[in-house]
Amino acid sequence: MAVARGELFIVASPSGGGKTTLIKRVIAMLAGEGGLAHFSVSHTTRRPRPGEQDGIDYFFVDKPTFSGMIERREFLEYAEVHGNLYGTSREEVEKNLARGCDVFLDIDVQGARQVRASVPDVVKVFVFPPSYEELLRRLKARGQDSADAIALRMQNALREMQEYAEFDYVIINNRLEEATRALAGIVASARIRPFRMRVAVEKILEGFASGLKEGRWQSR
Repeated sequence: MAVARGELFIVASPSGGGKTTLIKRVIAMLAGEGGLAHFSVSHTTRRPRPGEQDGIDYFFVDKPTFSGMIERREFLEYAEVHGNLYGTSREEVEKNLARGCDVFLDIDVQGARQVRASVPDVVKVFVFPPSYEELLRRLKARGQDSADAIALRMQNALREMQEYAEFDYVIINNRLEEATRALAGIVASARIRPFRMRVAVEKILEGFASGLKEGRWQSR
């Protein structure tokens, strides 16, 4: 029996918007229900932050290695963000979708645009912080950026959020539990889109056509 192909989800937000936390929480929920879900680990040229691990948080590579992957067309999408390069492995995404696993991409609006061009049925979700003040608080609380870097991130956040209409769904990440339930609901709804239900629906339609043709409504 053929395995149903997994769903591909883009979850984008400004830096500090909380998309990574939301994805991991929903993946844990799906795993608890026996579902297959995968958080696609991006490649990046930026240096690891304290506590980050290669192959778990990101694949940390140098710029020549990243450039070689671009030349070999190994990325489903890639973009420069805050002076660093980020990319999603095409092979990793495809092999997981093929085995029936839902795949979540934690990428920015540039990457989302590239993925949409090659995967039209991708489900696109944009996560908003609840306010300017809250995003600023989160970025400062991380203690990883200078004042100038935080100012740049806030400027980029406004630019990215202004493109929310390009996405299928918007979540305002004010209360984590509510935002998690919202993303889980989006995952559930994606699985019952008409083209995903085609096989089951066609079987029902065939049964109706057969019943009408045979006049089974007349039988007692």
